[in-house]
Amino acid sequence: MALTKDTRLPLNDGNSIPIIGLGTYASADVPKSVGEEATKVAIDVGYRHIDCAYIYGNEVEIGRAIREKIADGTVKREEIFYTGKLWCTYFSPDLVRKGLEKSLSDLQLDYLDLYIMHWPFALKPAGAEEPSNPDKPFVYDDVDFCSTWEALEAIKDAGLVKSIGVSNFNRRQLERLLNKPGLKYKPVCNQVEAHVYLSQSKLHEFCKQHGIVLVAYSVLGSHRDKNWVDLSTPVLLEDPVLASVAAKYKRSPAEIAMRYILQKGLVVLAKSFSPARIKQNLGIFEFELSVEDVKILDGLDKNLHYGPFKEMKEHPEYPFHDEY
Repeated sequence: MALTKDTRLPLNDGNSIPIIGLGTYASADVPKSVGEEATKVAIDVGYRHIDCAYIYGNEVEIGRAIREKIADGTVKREEIFYTGKLWCTYFSPDLVRKGLEKSLSDLQLDYLDLYIMHWPFALKPAGAEEPSNPDKPFVYDDVDFCSTWEALEAIKDAGLVKSIGVSNFNRRQLERLLNKPGLKYKPVCNQVEAHVYLSQSKLHEFCKQHGIVLVAYSVLGSHRDKNWVDLSTPVLLEDPVLASVAAKYKRSPAEIAMRYILQKGLVVLAKSFSPARIKQNLGIFEFELSVEDVKILDGLDKNLHYGPFKEMKEHPEYPFHDEY
């Protein structure tokens, strides 16, 4: 089947997800209005999947962009697939709905298409602060994500979200959730870092066996935000092998990196705030990598996490101690 910007992958709950989405994370020094304008551009050129999160701090602006494009007739609400994320300070079952309602209020939307647990570990503010303040220091919380999942199932039943999933879960954590007594809904997806330096092939195979879609973030490597990323790591888009493949297809290294992940059967989240690049990224549907070139790119895998969230490595649920 030829892939297009309108292609969707089926989810295990009967819904479907567009195979390309706009990522909207930005570091604190980027004005939130930039993400708002980028979202409008993306919808104008054909993106229908917008990926955001409470912790990004820009759901007011992203929601406004979506509503403006609905109001001007560019899209209908049901044509937009919006992914939101439950932040770790809302994992207590009695706070899950509160976390969702905060996002719905900021977005001014009636429902989310997909709501996922942002990480497998729970946090709580270090003091008496509200969990909604992301600028305060956090301490570990011992909430079991399986109890959080039950609260997510309840908000799905309430019609506030269409689908529920997870992010940054390893195989062992997925297995624990899938084997939970009384499980009502399987996660429809696992959103993880994936790119030519981190192919996630073993995790992807496990997810396929259980009907879970793998959604890839940081497909172009990383934003190089020094607060999150080790700046000594190699810049993916400067890789000479990637550059040579790009030259062969007369495409940018970014397009090759994205097409590679797409052909692996993952959903691709493309983060860019440049109108020209947002449009250019749709060029990944204009060509196909050969089997030989896919194998060449397979050889670049270094099992490299650009965003390992090392601050949480002592947490019992830190996901990256396992192989996958």
